[in-house]
Amino acid sequence: MVYGPWTTNSKHTMSILYTIYLIASLTFILGLKMLGSPKSARKGNLIAAFGMTLAIFGTIFLYEDAAGYHLRNLPLIFGGLIVGTGIGWLMAKKVQMTAMPQMVSFFNGMGGACAALISIIEFRHMTHGLASLPNALYGEISGEIATRFAIMYAGLIIGAISFSGSIVAYGKLEGKIRDKVLPAQQVINIGLFLGIVVLAICDVTGVLKMDTLLYIVLGLSLLYGILFVMPIGGADMPVVISLLNSFTGVAAAFGGFLYDNKVMLIGGILVGSAGTLLTVVMCKAMNRSLLNVLIGNFGGGAAATGSGEGPQGTVKSINSSDTAILMKYAKKVVIVPGYGLAVAQAQHVVHELEELLEKEGVEVKYAIHPVAGRMPGHMNVLLAESNVDYDKLVEMEDINPEFATTDVVLVIGANDVVNPAAKTDPSSPIYGMPILEVENAQQVIVMKRSMKSGYAGIENELFYRDRTSMLFGDAKKMLTELVAELKALD
Repeated sequence: MVYGPWTTNSKHTMSILYTIYLIASLTFILGLKMLGSPKSARKGNLIAAFGMTLAIFGTIFLYEDAAGYHLRNLPLIFGGLIVGTGIGWLMAKKVQMTAMPQMVSFFNGMGGACAALISIIEFRHMTHGLASLPNALYGEISGEIATRFAIMYAGLIIGAISFSGSIVAYGKLEGKIRDKVLPAQQVINIGLFLGIVVLAICDVTGVLKMDTLLYIVLGLSLLYGILFVMPIGGADMPVVISLLNSFTGVAAAFGGFLYDNKVMLIGGILVGSAGTLLTVVMCKAMNRSLLNVLIGNFGGGAAATGSGEGPQGTVKSINSSDTAILMKYAKKVVIVPGYGLAVAQAQHVVHELEELLEKEGVEVKYAIHPVAGRMPGHMNVLLAESNVDYDKLVEMEDINPEFATTDVVLVIGANDVVNPAAKTDPSSPIYGMPILEVENAQQVIVMKRSMKSGYAGIENELFYRDRTSMLFGDAKKMLTELVAELKALD
């Protein structure tokens, strides 16, 4: 930070700032709590954003260091705020729901980059300040200096890994980067990480002093982030995004330590802990350990081969007219949304279909798998956008027992989360992952463009089951036809 002598020291001013920090921290906690439900998520996001705005402007106008100096260079600070806010606003307004996971990953990477830059800037400030200290004084405070250097390196390493890893995740979600597994990939990753830690310890303890060592560690950390995410397969991307999000939070918390900024520290801890808990929940939903996710290449090229034989049987197709008749005279219909629904931007049409069926006396629910789509909560947000009643969104554990009493299940663009191979084929890379047990329903209609495999790269046994029929075509087009057919049946 850069300071200047605006006014004299005021304990009252700092008391006001700490009160603002306390209020902001409470809004973070409340906002995070409200994000747990689709009903309150939007309001929670606005409350947390208000708290962050309060903390930012409180810091700009009220912060004083021990000598009574305030922040200066306000034109530069506000210029950065205006530019950053403008870019973020435009990106958020233009992004499609299909690209929301990419945007989350990109913004998360920017947070990691900021945390790494804080460490670099503070490293330069400290080394410049140490050069002017008398040797006797330097010896007296060496323990404190080592601690600050350790915190700087921790923020630098974690932030850089989060940045480069998130950018690779963004490229994968965007379809611009393919999975790549190097020979002895895990050995290389472990060796590289140990090398980064050893170099950082050497600098902190004074064993090895080089002016460029920090930047060497920075470069190696960026490389590690790339190699860390590169081999992880597509079906594990929700877990990776959650994990990288927790990294960014932890890196931000280290920045809070460096600046002795309580609200930055609390915000970082909340993001880090929430990201970690979400990662654990995602792994549980997939019935896999985090270690297995990181080294198993789930959904990656070589890992997604299964037994090599593929499912056996005959695929039956159905048209929109017959599907409309089945659904009109059903008592209960469950809709399973997937990434294909998001790609087609068909969430509003599916809500119209739901309303038409309910007018016919049909009970309609939506089955939500924890890792459906490309990020946690993707389907919940997508359906909320089309004003689907939150009470109709039923989680996997609650909806699975109901499939046996369901007349028709309409699967729209989902694949791996309804694949029975997760229960029946030990050689399958998704074996053991809890799925939506749609095969227990009386009739399953799968809406897909083609027989192409899902994100995990394997064929779906469900398509060959006796009770399953395929409705081929673009989700929005076919749903529009279903709506028209239902209206014609009145």
